[in-house]
Amino acid sequence: MVGAKTVGPAPGPTGGFGLSSLNPFLTGDNIMRIPIYQVDVFTKHLFGGNPAAVCPLRAWLSDDVLQAIAQENNLSETAYFVPHGSAYHLRWFTPETEVDLCGHATLAAAHVLIHHLMYPHDRIEFHTQSGAVWVRREGDRLTLDFPSRPPEPTVAPPALVEALGGDPITVLRSRDHFVVYRSADEIAALRPDFARLSGLESLGVIVTAPGTDCDFVSRFFAPDCGIAEDPATGSAHCTLIPYWAGRLGRTELHARQLSARQGEFFCRLVDDRVAISGHAVSYLEGAITVADTA
Repeated sequence: MVGAKTVGPAPGPTGGFGLSSLNPFLTGDNIMRIPIYQVDVFTKHLFGGNPAAVCPLRAWLSDDVLQAIAQENNLSETAYFVPHGSAYHLRWFTPETEVDLCGHATLAAAHVLIHHLMYPHDRIEFHTQSGAVWVRREGDRLTLDFPSRPPEPTVAPPALVEALGGDPITVLRSRDHFVVYRSADEIAALRPDFARLSGLESLGVIVTAPGTDCDFVSRFFAPDCGIAEDPATGSAHCTLIPYWAGRLGRTELHARQLSARQGEFFCRLVDDRVAISGHAVSYLEGAITVADTA
């Protein structure tokens, strides 16, 4: 679930759009100045969807510094990217740990490249712990091209259903536990015991049911990563999309995440990949300062 540091070759000459203008040091005082953006993702509106911090870098900082920045940001994810040829290496950190895949922070990184760093093309390639992923600009949406992770049968830990509550109809497993209920009202009414959800040997817990004004709804809980409830979770849809495509017999789906901030997803199953589309809105642009320990 949690991967080691991913370091690729040195940045190539064609990558790094907009990064050349970023000053990585405040001269004379041994302090690094790092640009930071905050983006609300899978929403058209500020204060909706899932906020992610994005820090463009010219080269990797130490894992300890990356983790400390994510902890200080205290958002569900902080994304970091460095140029690599015409692509980018991308990593994601929660306040507690590094994760192997994150949808909303990938879309946030693409939004920053396109809208703040003037990336000129419609398709961005990122190299990650989960392999190559792509983001494509499609009108006013950005579309993630991610691996499909269908859920498989599993033996549900007794503590899982007890901690979630309600009366699920089935429990499956991919990277995350995957718990299916009968209705959107049941999903909205869940009040999990997060202390009991901890330590279940999965990154998180997806709960899902048929929607009323959409094809399916979900929520996502990840207390072991320092995230009680994630507001809008792109990576969870790597599992949600193949499940609901199979159950509904359709490959194009519309979904909502029923967190307090809400999230909206436009989904397609394409062979062993999933396309996850959504909107993004810029909230914050600034810089952080970190002591250079090199």
